[in-house]
Amino acid sequence: MALKRRNQRRVEFNSSSMSDLVFLLLIFFMLTSTLVAPNAIKLLLPQSSSRTMAKQTVTVYINDKMDYFVGERKVADTQLQPEILLALGNTIDGTVVVRSDKTVPVQYIVNVIDAVNNINNETHQNHKVLLATSAKK
Repeated sequence: MALKRRNQRRVEFNSSSMSDLVFLLLIFFMLTSTLVAPNAIKLLLPQSSSRTMAKQTVTVYINDKMDYFVGERKVADTQLQPEILLALGNTIDGTVVVRSDKTVPVQYIVNVIDAVNNINNETHQNHKVLLATSAKK
């Protein structure tokens, strides 16, 4: 007597629930990545109408308390040149972006420019200095 099974096994795979999950994850990561602040140090940048974009190698921050930061690390003004040189590493034509609060006197920005110029003179390289600004409203 031949008995038939009621439940037959199927070898098909339904991928519609998997694609729903992938799209939900994609939307989640797109939304959370826009909420991440790119600058850890809050600054009110000076305004400008020019739009110069460059690949930045090192970022130097100067906050409203006249403190220097190379990357995320606080640096004394006497150690500014060695720290920038260390951050530049083996880069030949690097770009140092100065992100300064708009209340900072110009002398503090000039100190960063002088430090980069001294590095260029000592190492015979051609690093540039850019001042970061916000868009004019």
